[in-house]
Amino acid sequence: MILASTRSFTGADGALLVAVFILIAGSAVLSLAETGLTRTSRARAKSLDDAGQRGARSLRRLVEEPEAFLAPILLLVLLCQLVAATLVGVIAAQVFGPIGVAVATAFEVVVIFVFSEAVPKQWAVRHSDRAALLAAPLVTMLVKLPLTRVVSGALIGLARLITPGGHTASTAPDVTESELLAFADVAALDEAIESDERVLIHSIIEFGDTIVREVMVPRPDVVAVEDSVEAGAVLERAIEAGYSRIPVFNQSLDDVIGIAFTKDLIRAARSGKEHSPVSQVCRPANYVPETKRVAPLMREMQAGQFHLAIVIDEYGGTAGVVTLEDLIEELVGEIVDEFDVDDPLIVPLGGGQFRVSGKMDVDEVNELLGADLPAGDWDSIGGLVLAVSGHLPSEGESVEVDGHLLVAEKLQGRRIGSVRIVRLHGPALHTGPKNPDQEWLAERAQRVAEREERSGDRSDRGDREVRPERSEPSDDTAGAEGEGRR
Repeated sequence: MILASTRSFTGADGALLVAVFILIAGSAVLSLAETGLTRTSRARAKSLDDAGQRGARSLRRLVEEPEAFLAPILLLVLLCQLVAATLVGVIAAQVFGPIGVAVATAFEVVVIFVFSEAVPKQWAVRHSDRAALLAAPLVTMLVKLPLTRVVSGALIGLARLITPGGHTASTAPDVTESELLAFADVAALDEAIESDERVLIHSIIEFGDTIVREVMVPRPDVVAVEDSVEAGAVLERAIEAGYSRIPVFNQSLDDVIGIAFTKDLIRAARSGKEHSPVSQVCRPANYVPETKRVAPLMREMQAGQFHLAIVIDEYGGTAGVVTLEDLIEELVGEIVDEFDVDDPLIVPLGGGQFRVSGKMDVDEVNELLGADLPAGDWDSIGGLVLAVSGHLPSEGESVEVDGHLLVAEKLQGRRIGSVRIVRLHGPALHTGPKNPDQEWLAERAQRVAEREERSGDRSDRGDREVRPERSEPSDDTAGAEGEGRR
């Protein structure tokens, strides 16, 4: 019965089979284009266009609006595969009879899946730039065809009606700040950039979120003079402190009237005006709110050509001063000159205990010691102790905060100079792995060690393969030599 329902392969079947392979090839090209285009970000397309790559301009226009090309490609892929599967079923039914369904199914699973889906998409994943550049001109031409635009547009409209929120455009950015930081980490791990470049990228990105209050010299540390003080005495004070600019105030530090420059004081002293009040030689001061972000402040300092600004709080009082050096240090790290006293901010005491400066930021302590101290209206460790205790603690007084014991070890007037920290529950504090930079360095060192180990293994295998041909030792000798090298 089965043999009676079959017939020989005819020329018409051959023509249909050729059409099947053409449709499979078309599906493969479209699948490659889909993977290559969807894996290309707007930033990557812009980079390729800036490099002058052929087809990059078309690619950049396509990735600006993924919906414009994704729906037509998916529609054409589906049509190619459905028509190819239908033709295969017709040919198999005519040639093989009832078992043709099984033959057609096997053909579709193996040939269509492997050659029109798996192979092109895997190649596009490994060579996404080449795939996207090759496919961009073709896809641009296809999406401009009137029939393709009409059909795909109608289907997209239907999908938006069915999909909840389909008419709402996505407002999410293509690249977030955390992704940029992760890109820098991955690039450094792959040795595409240096570790110093990675640290600088992190500093630049975090720089935009920093406000003046976090980087300023607080009011208790400000070196300032009253406007009635003689210029010669102010010059001596500036030399003693090692500063080139000194704020000048009238009666109170909350009323800063100007900035005394050391070079102006020297000029006054040389011209015989060292007994003149400093108010006659000071220059106008610049004022900034403590909540101002440091990035625009740096641009203002560059444009206005001033290196020091008075930081004011919401009530108009003086909160501190900020210098251009303070802002630059946020990008490149601490800049220590011959006048700076480099006191350690963290001192290990043993037994999981650390002495930290009371002016250290809570976030910085958490990163460096692996602590879990809370954030709040305070910025520093000293501010945290004051907030929790509710009063000015005496030396040796302690408070417990989220499983940590904080002891006020040293007071400087009404200011907490240093705090001893110890974790009461859980693992002891440490200066290691919770620090993101140290985690990254450890991971990079591990990758390098693994690469060297793999390289050493390949070298050992190569030596063992070559050595017998040269010296022809016995198997026992060769094995001993291999063990010795390992």
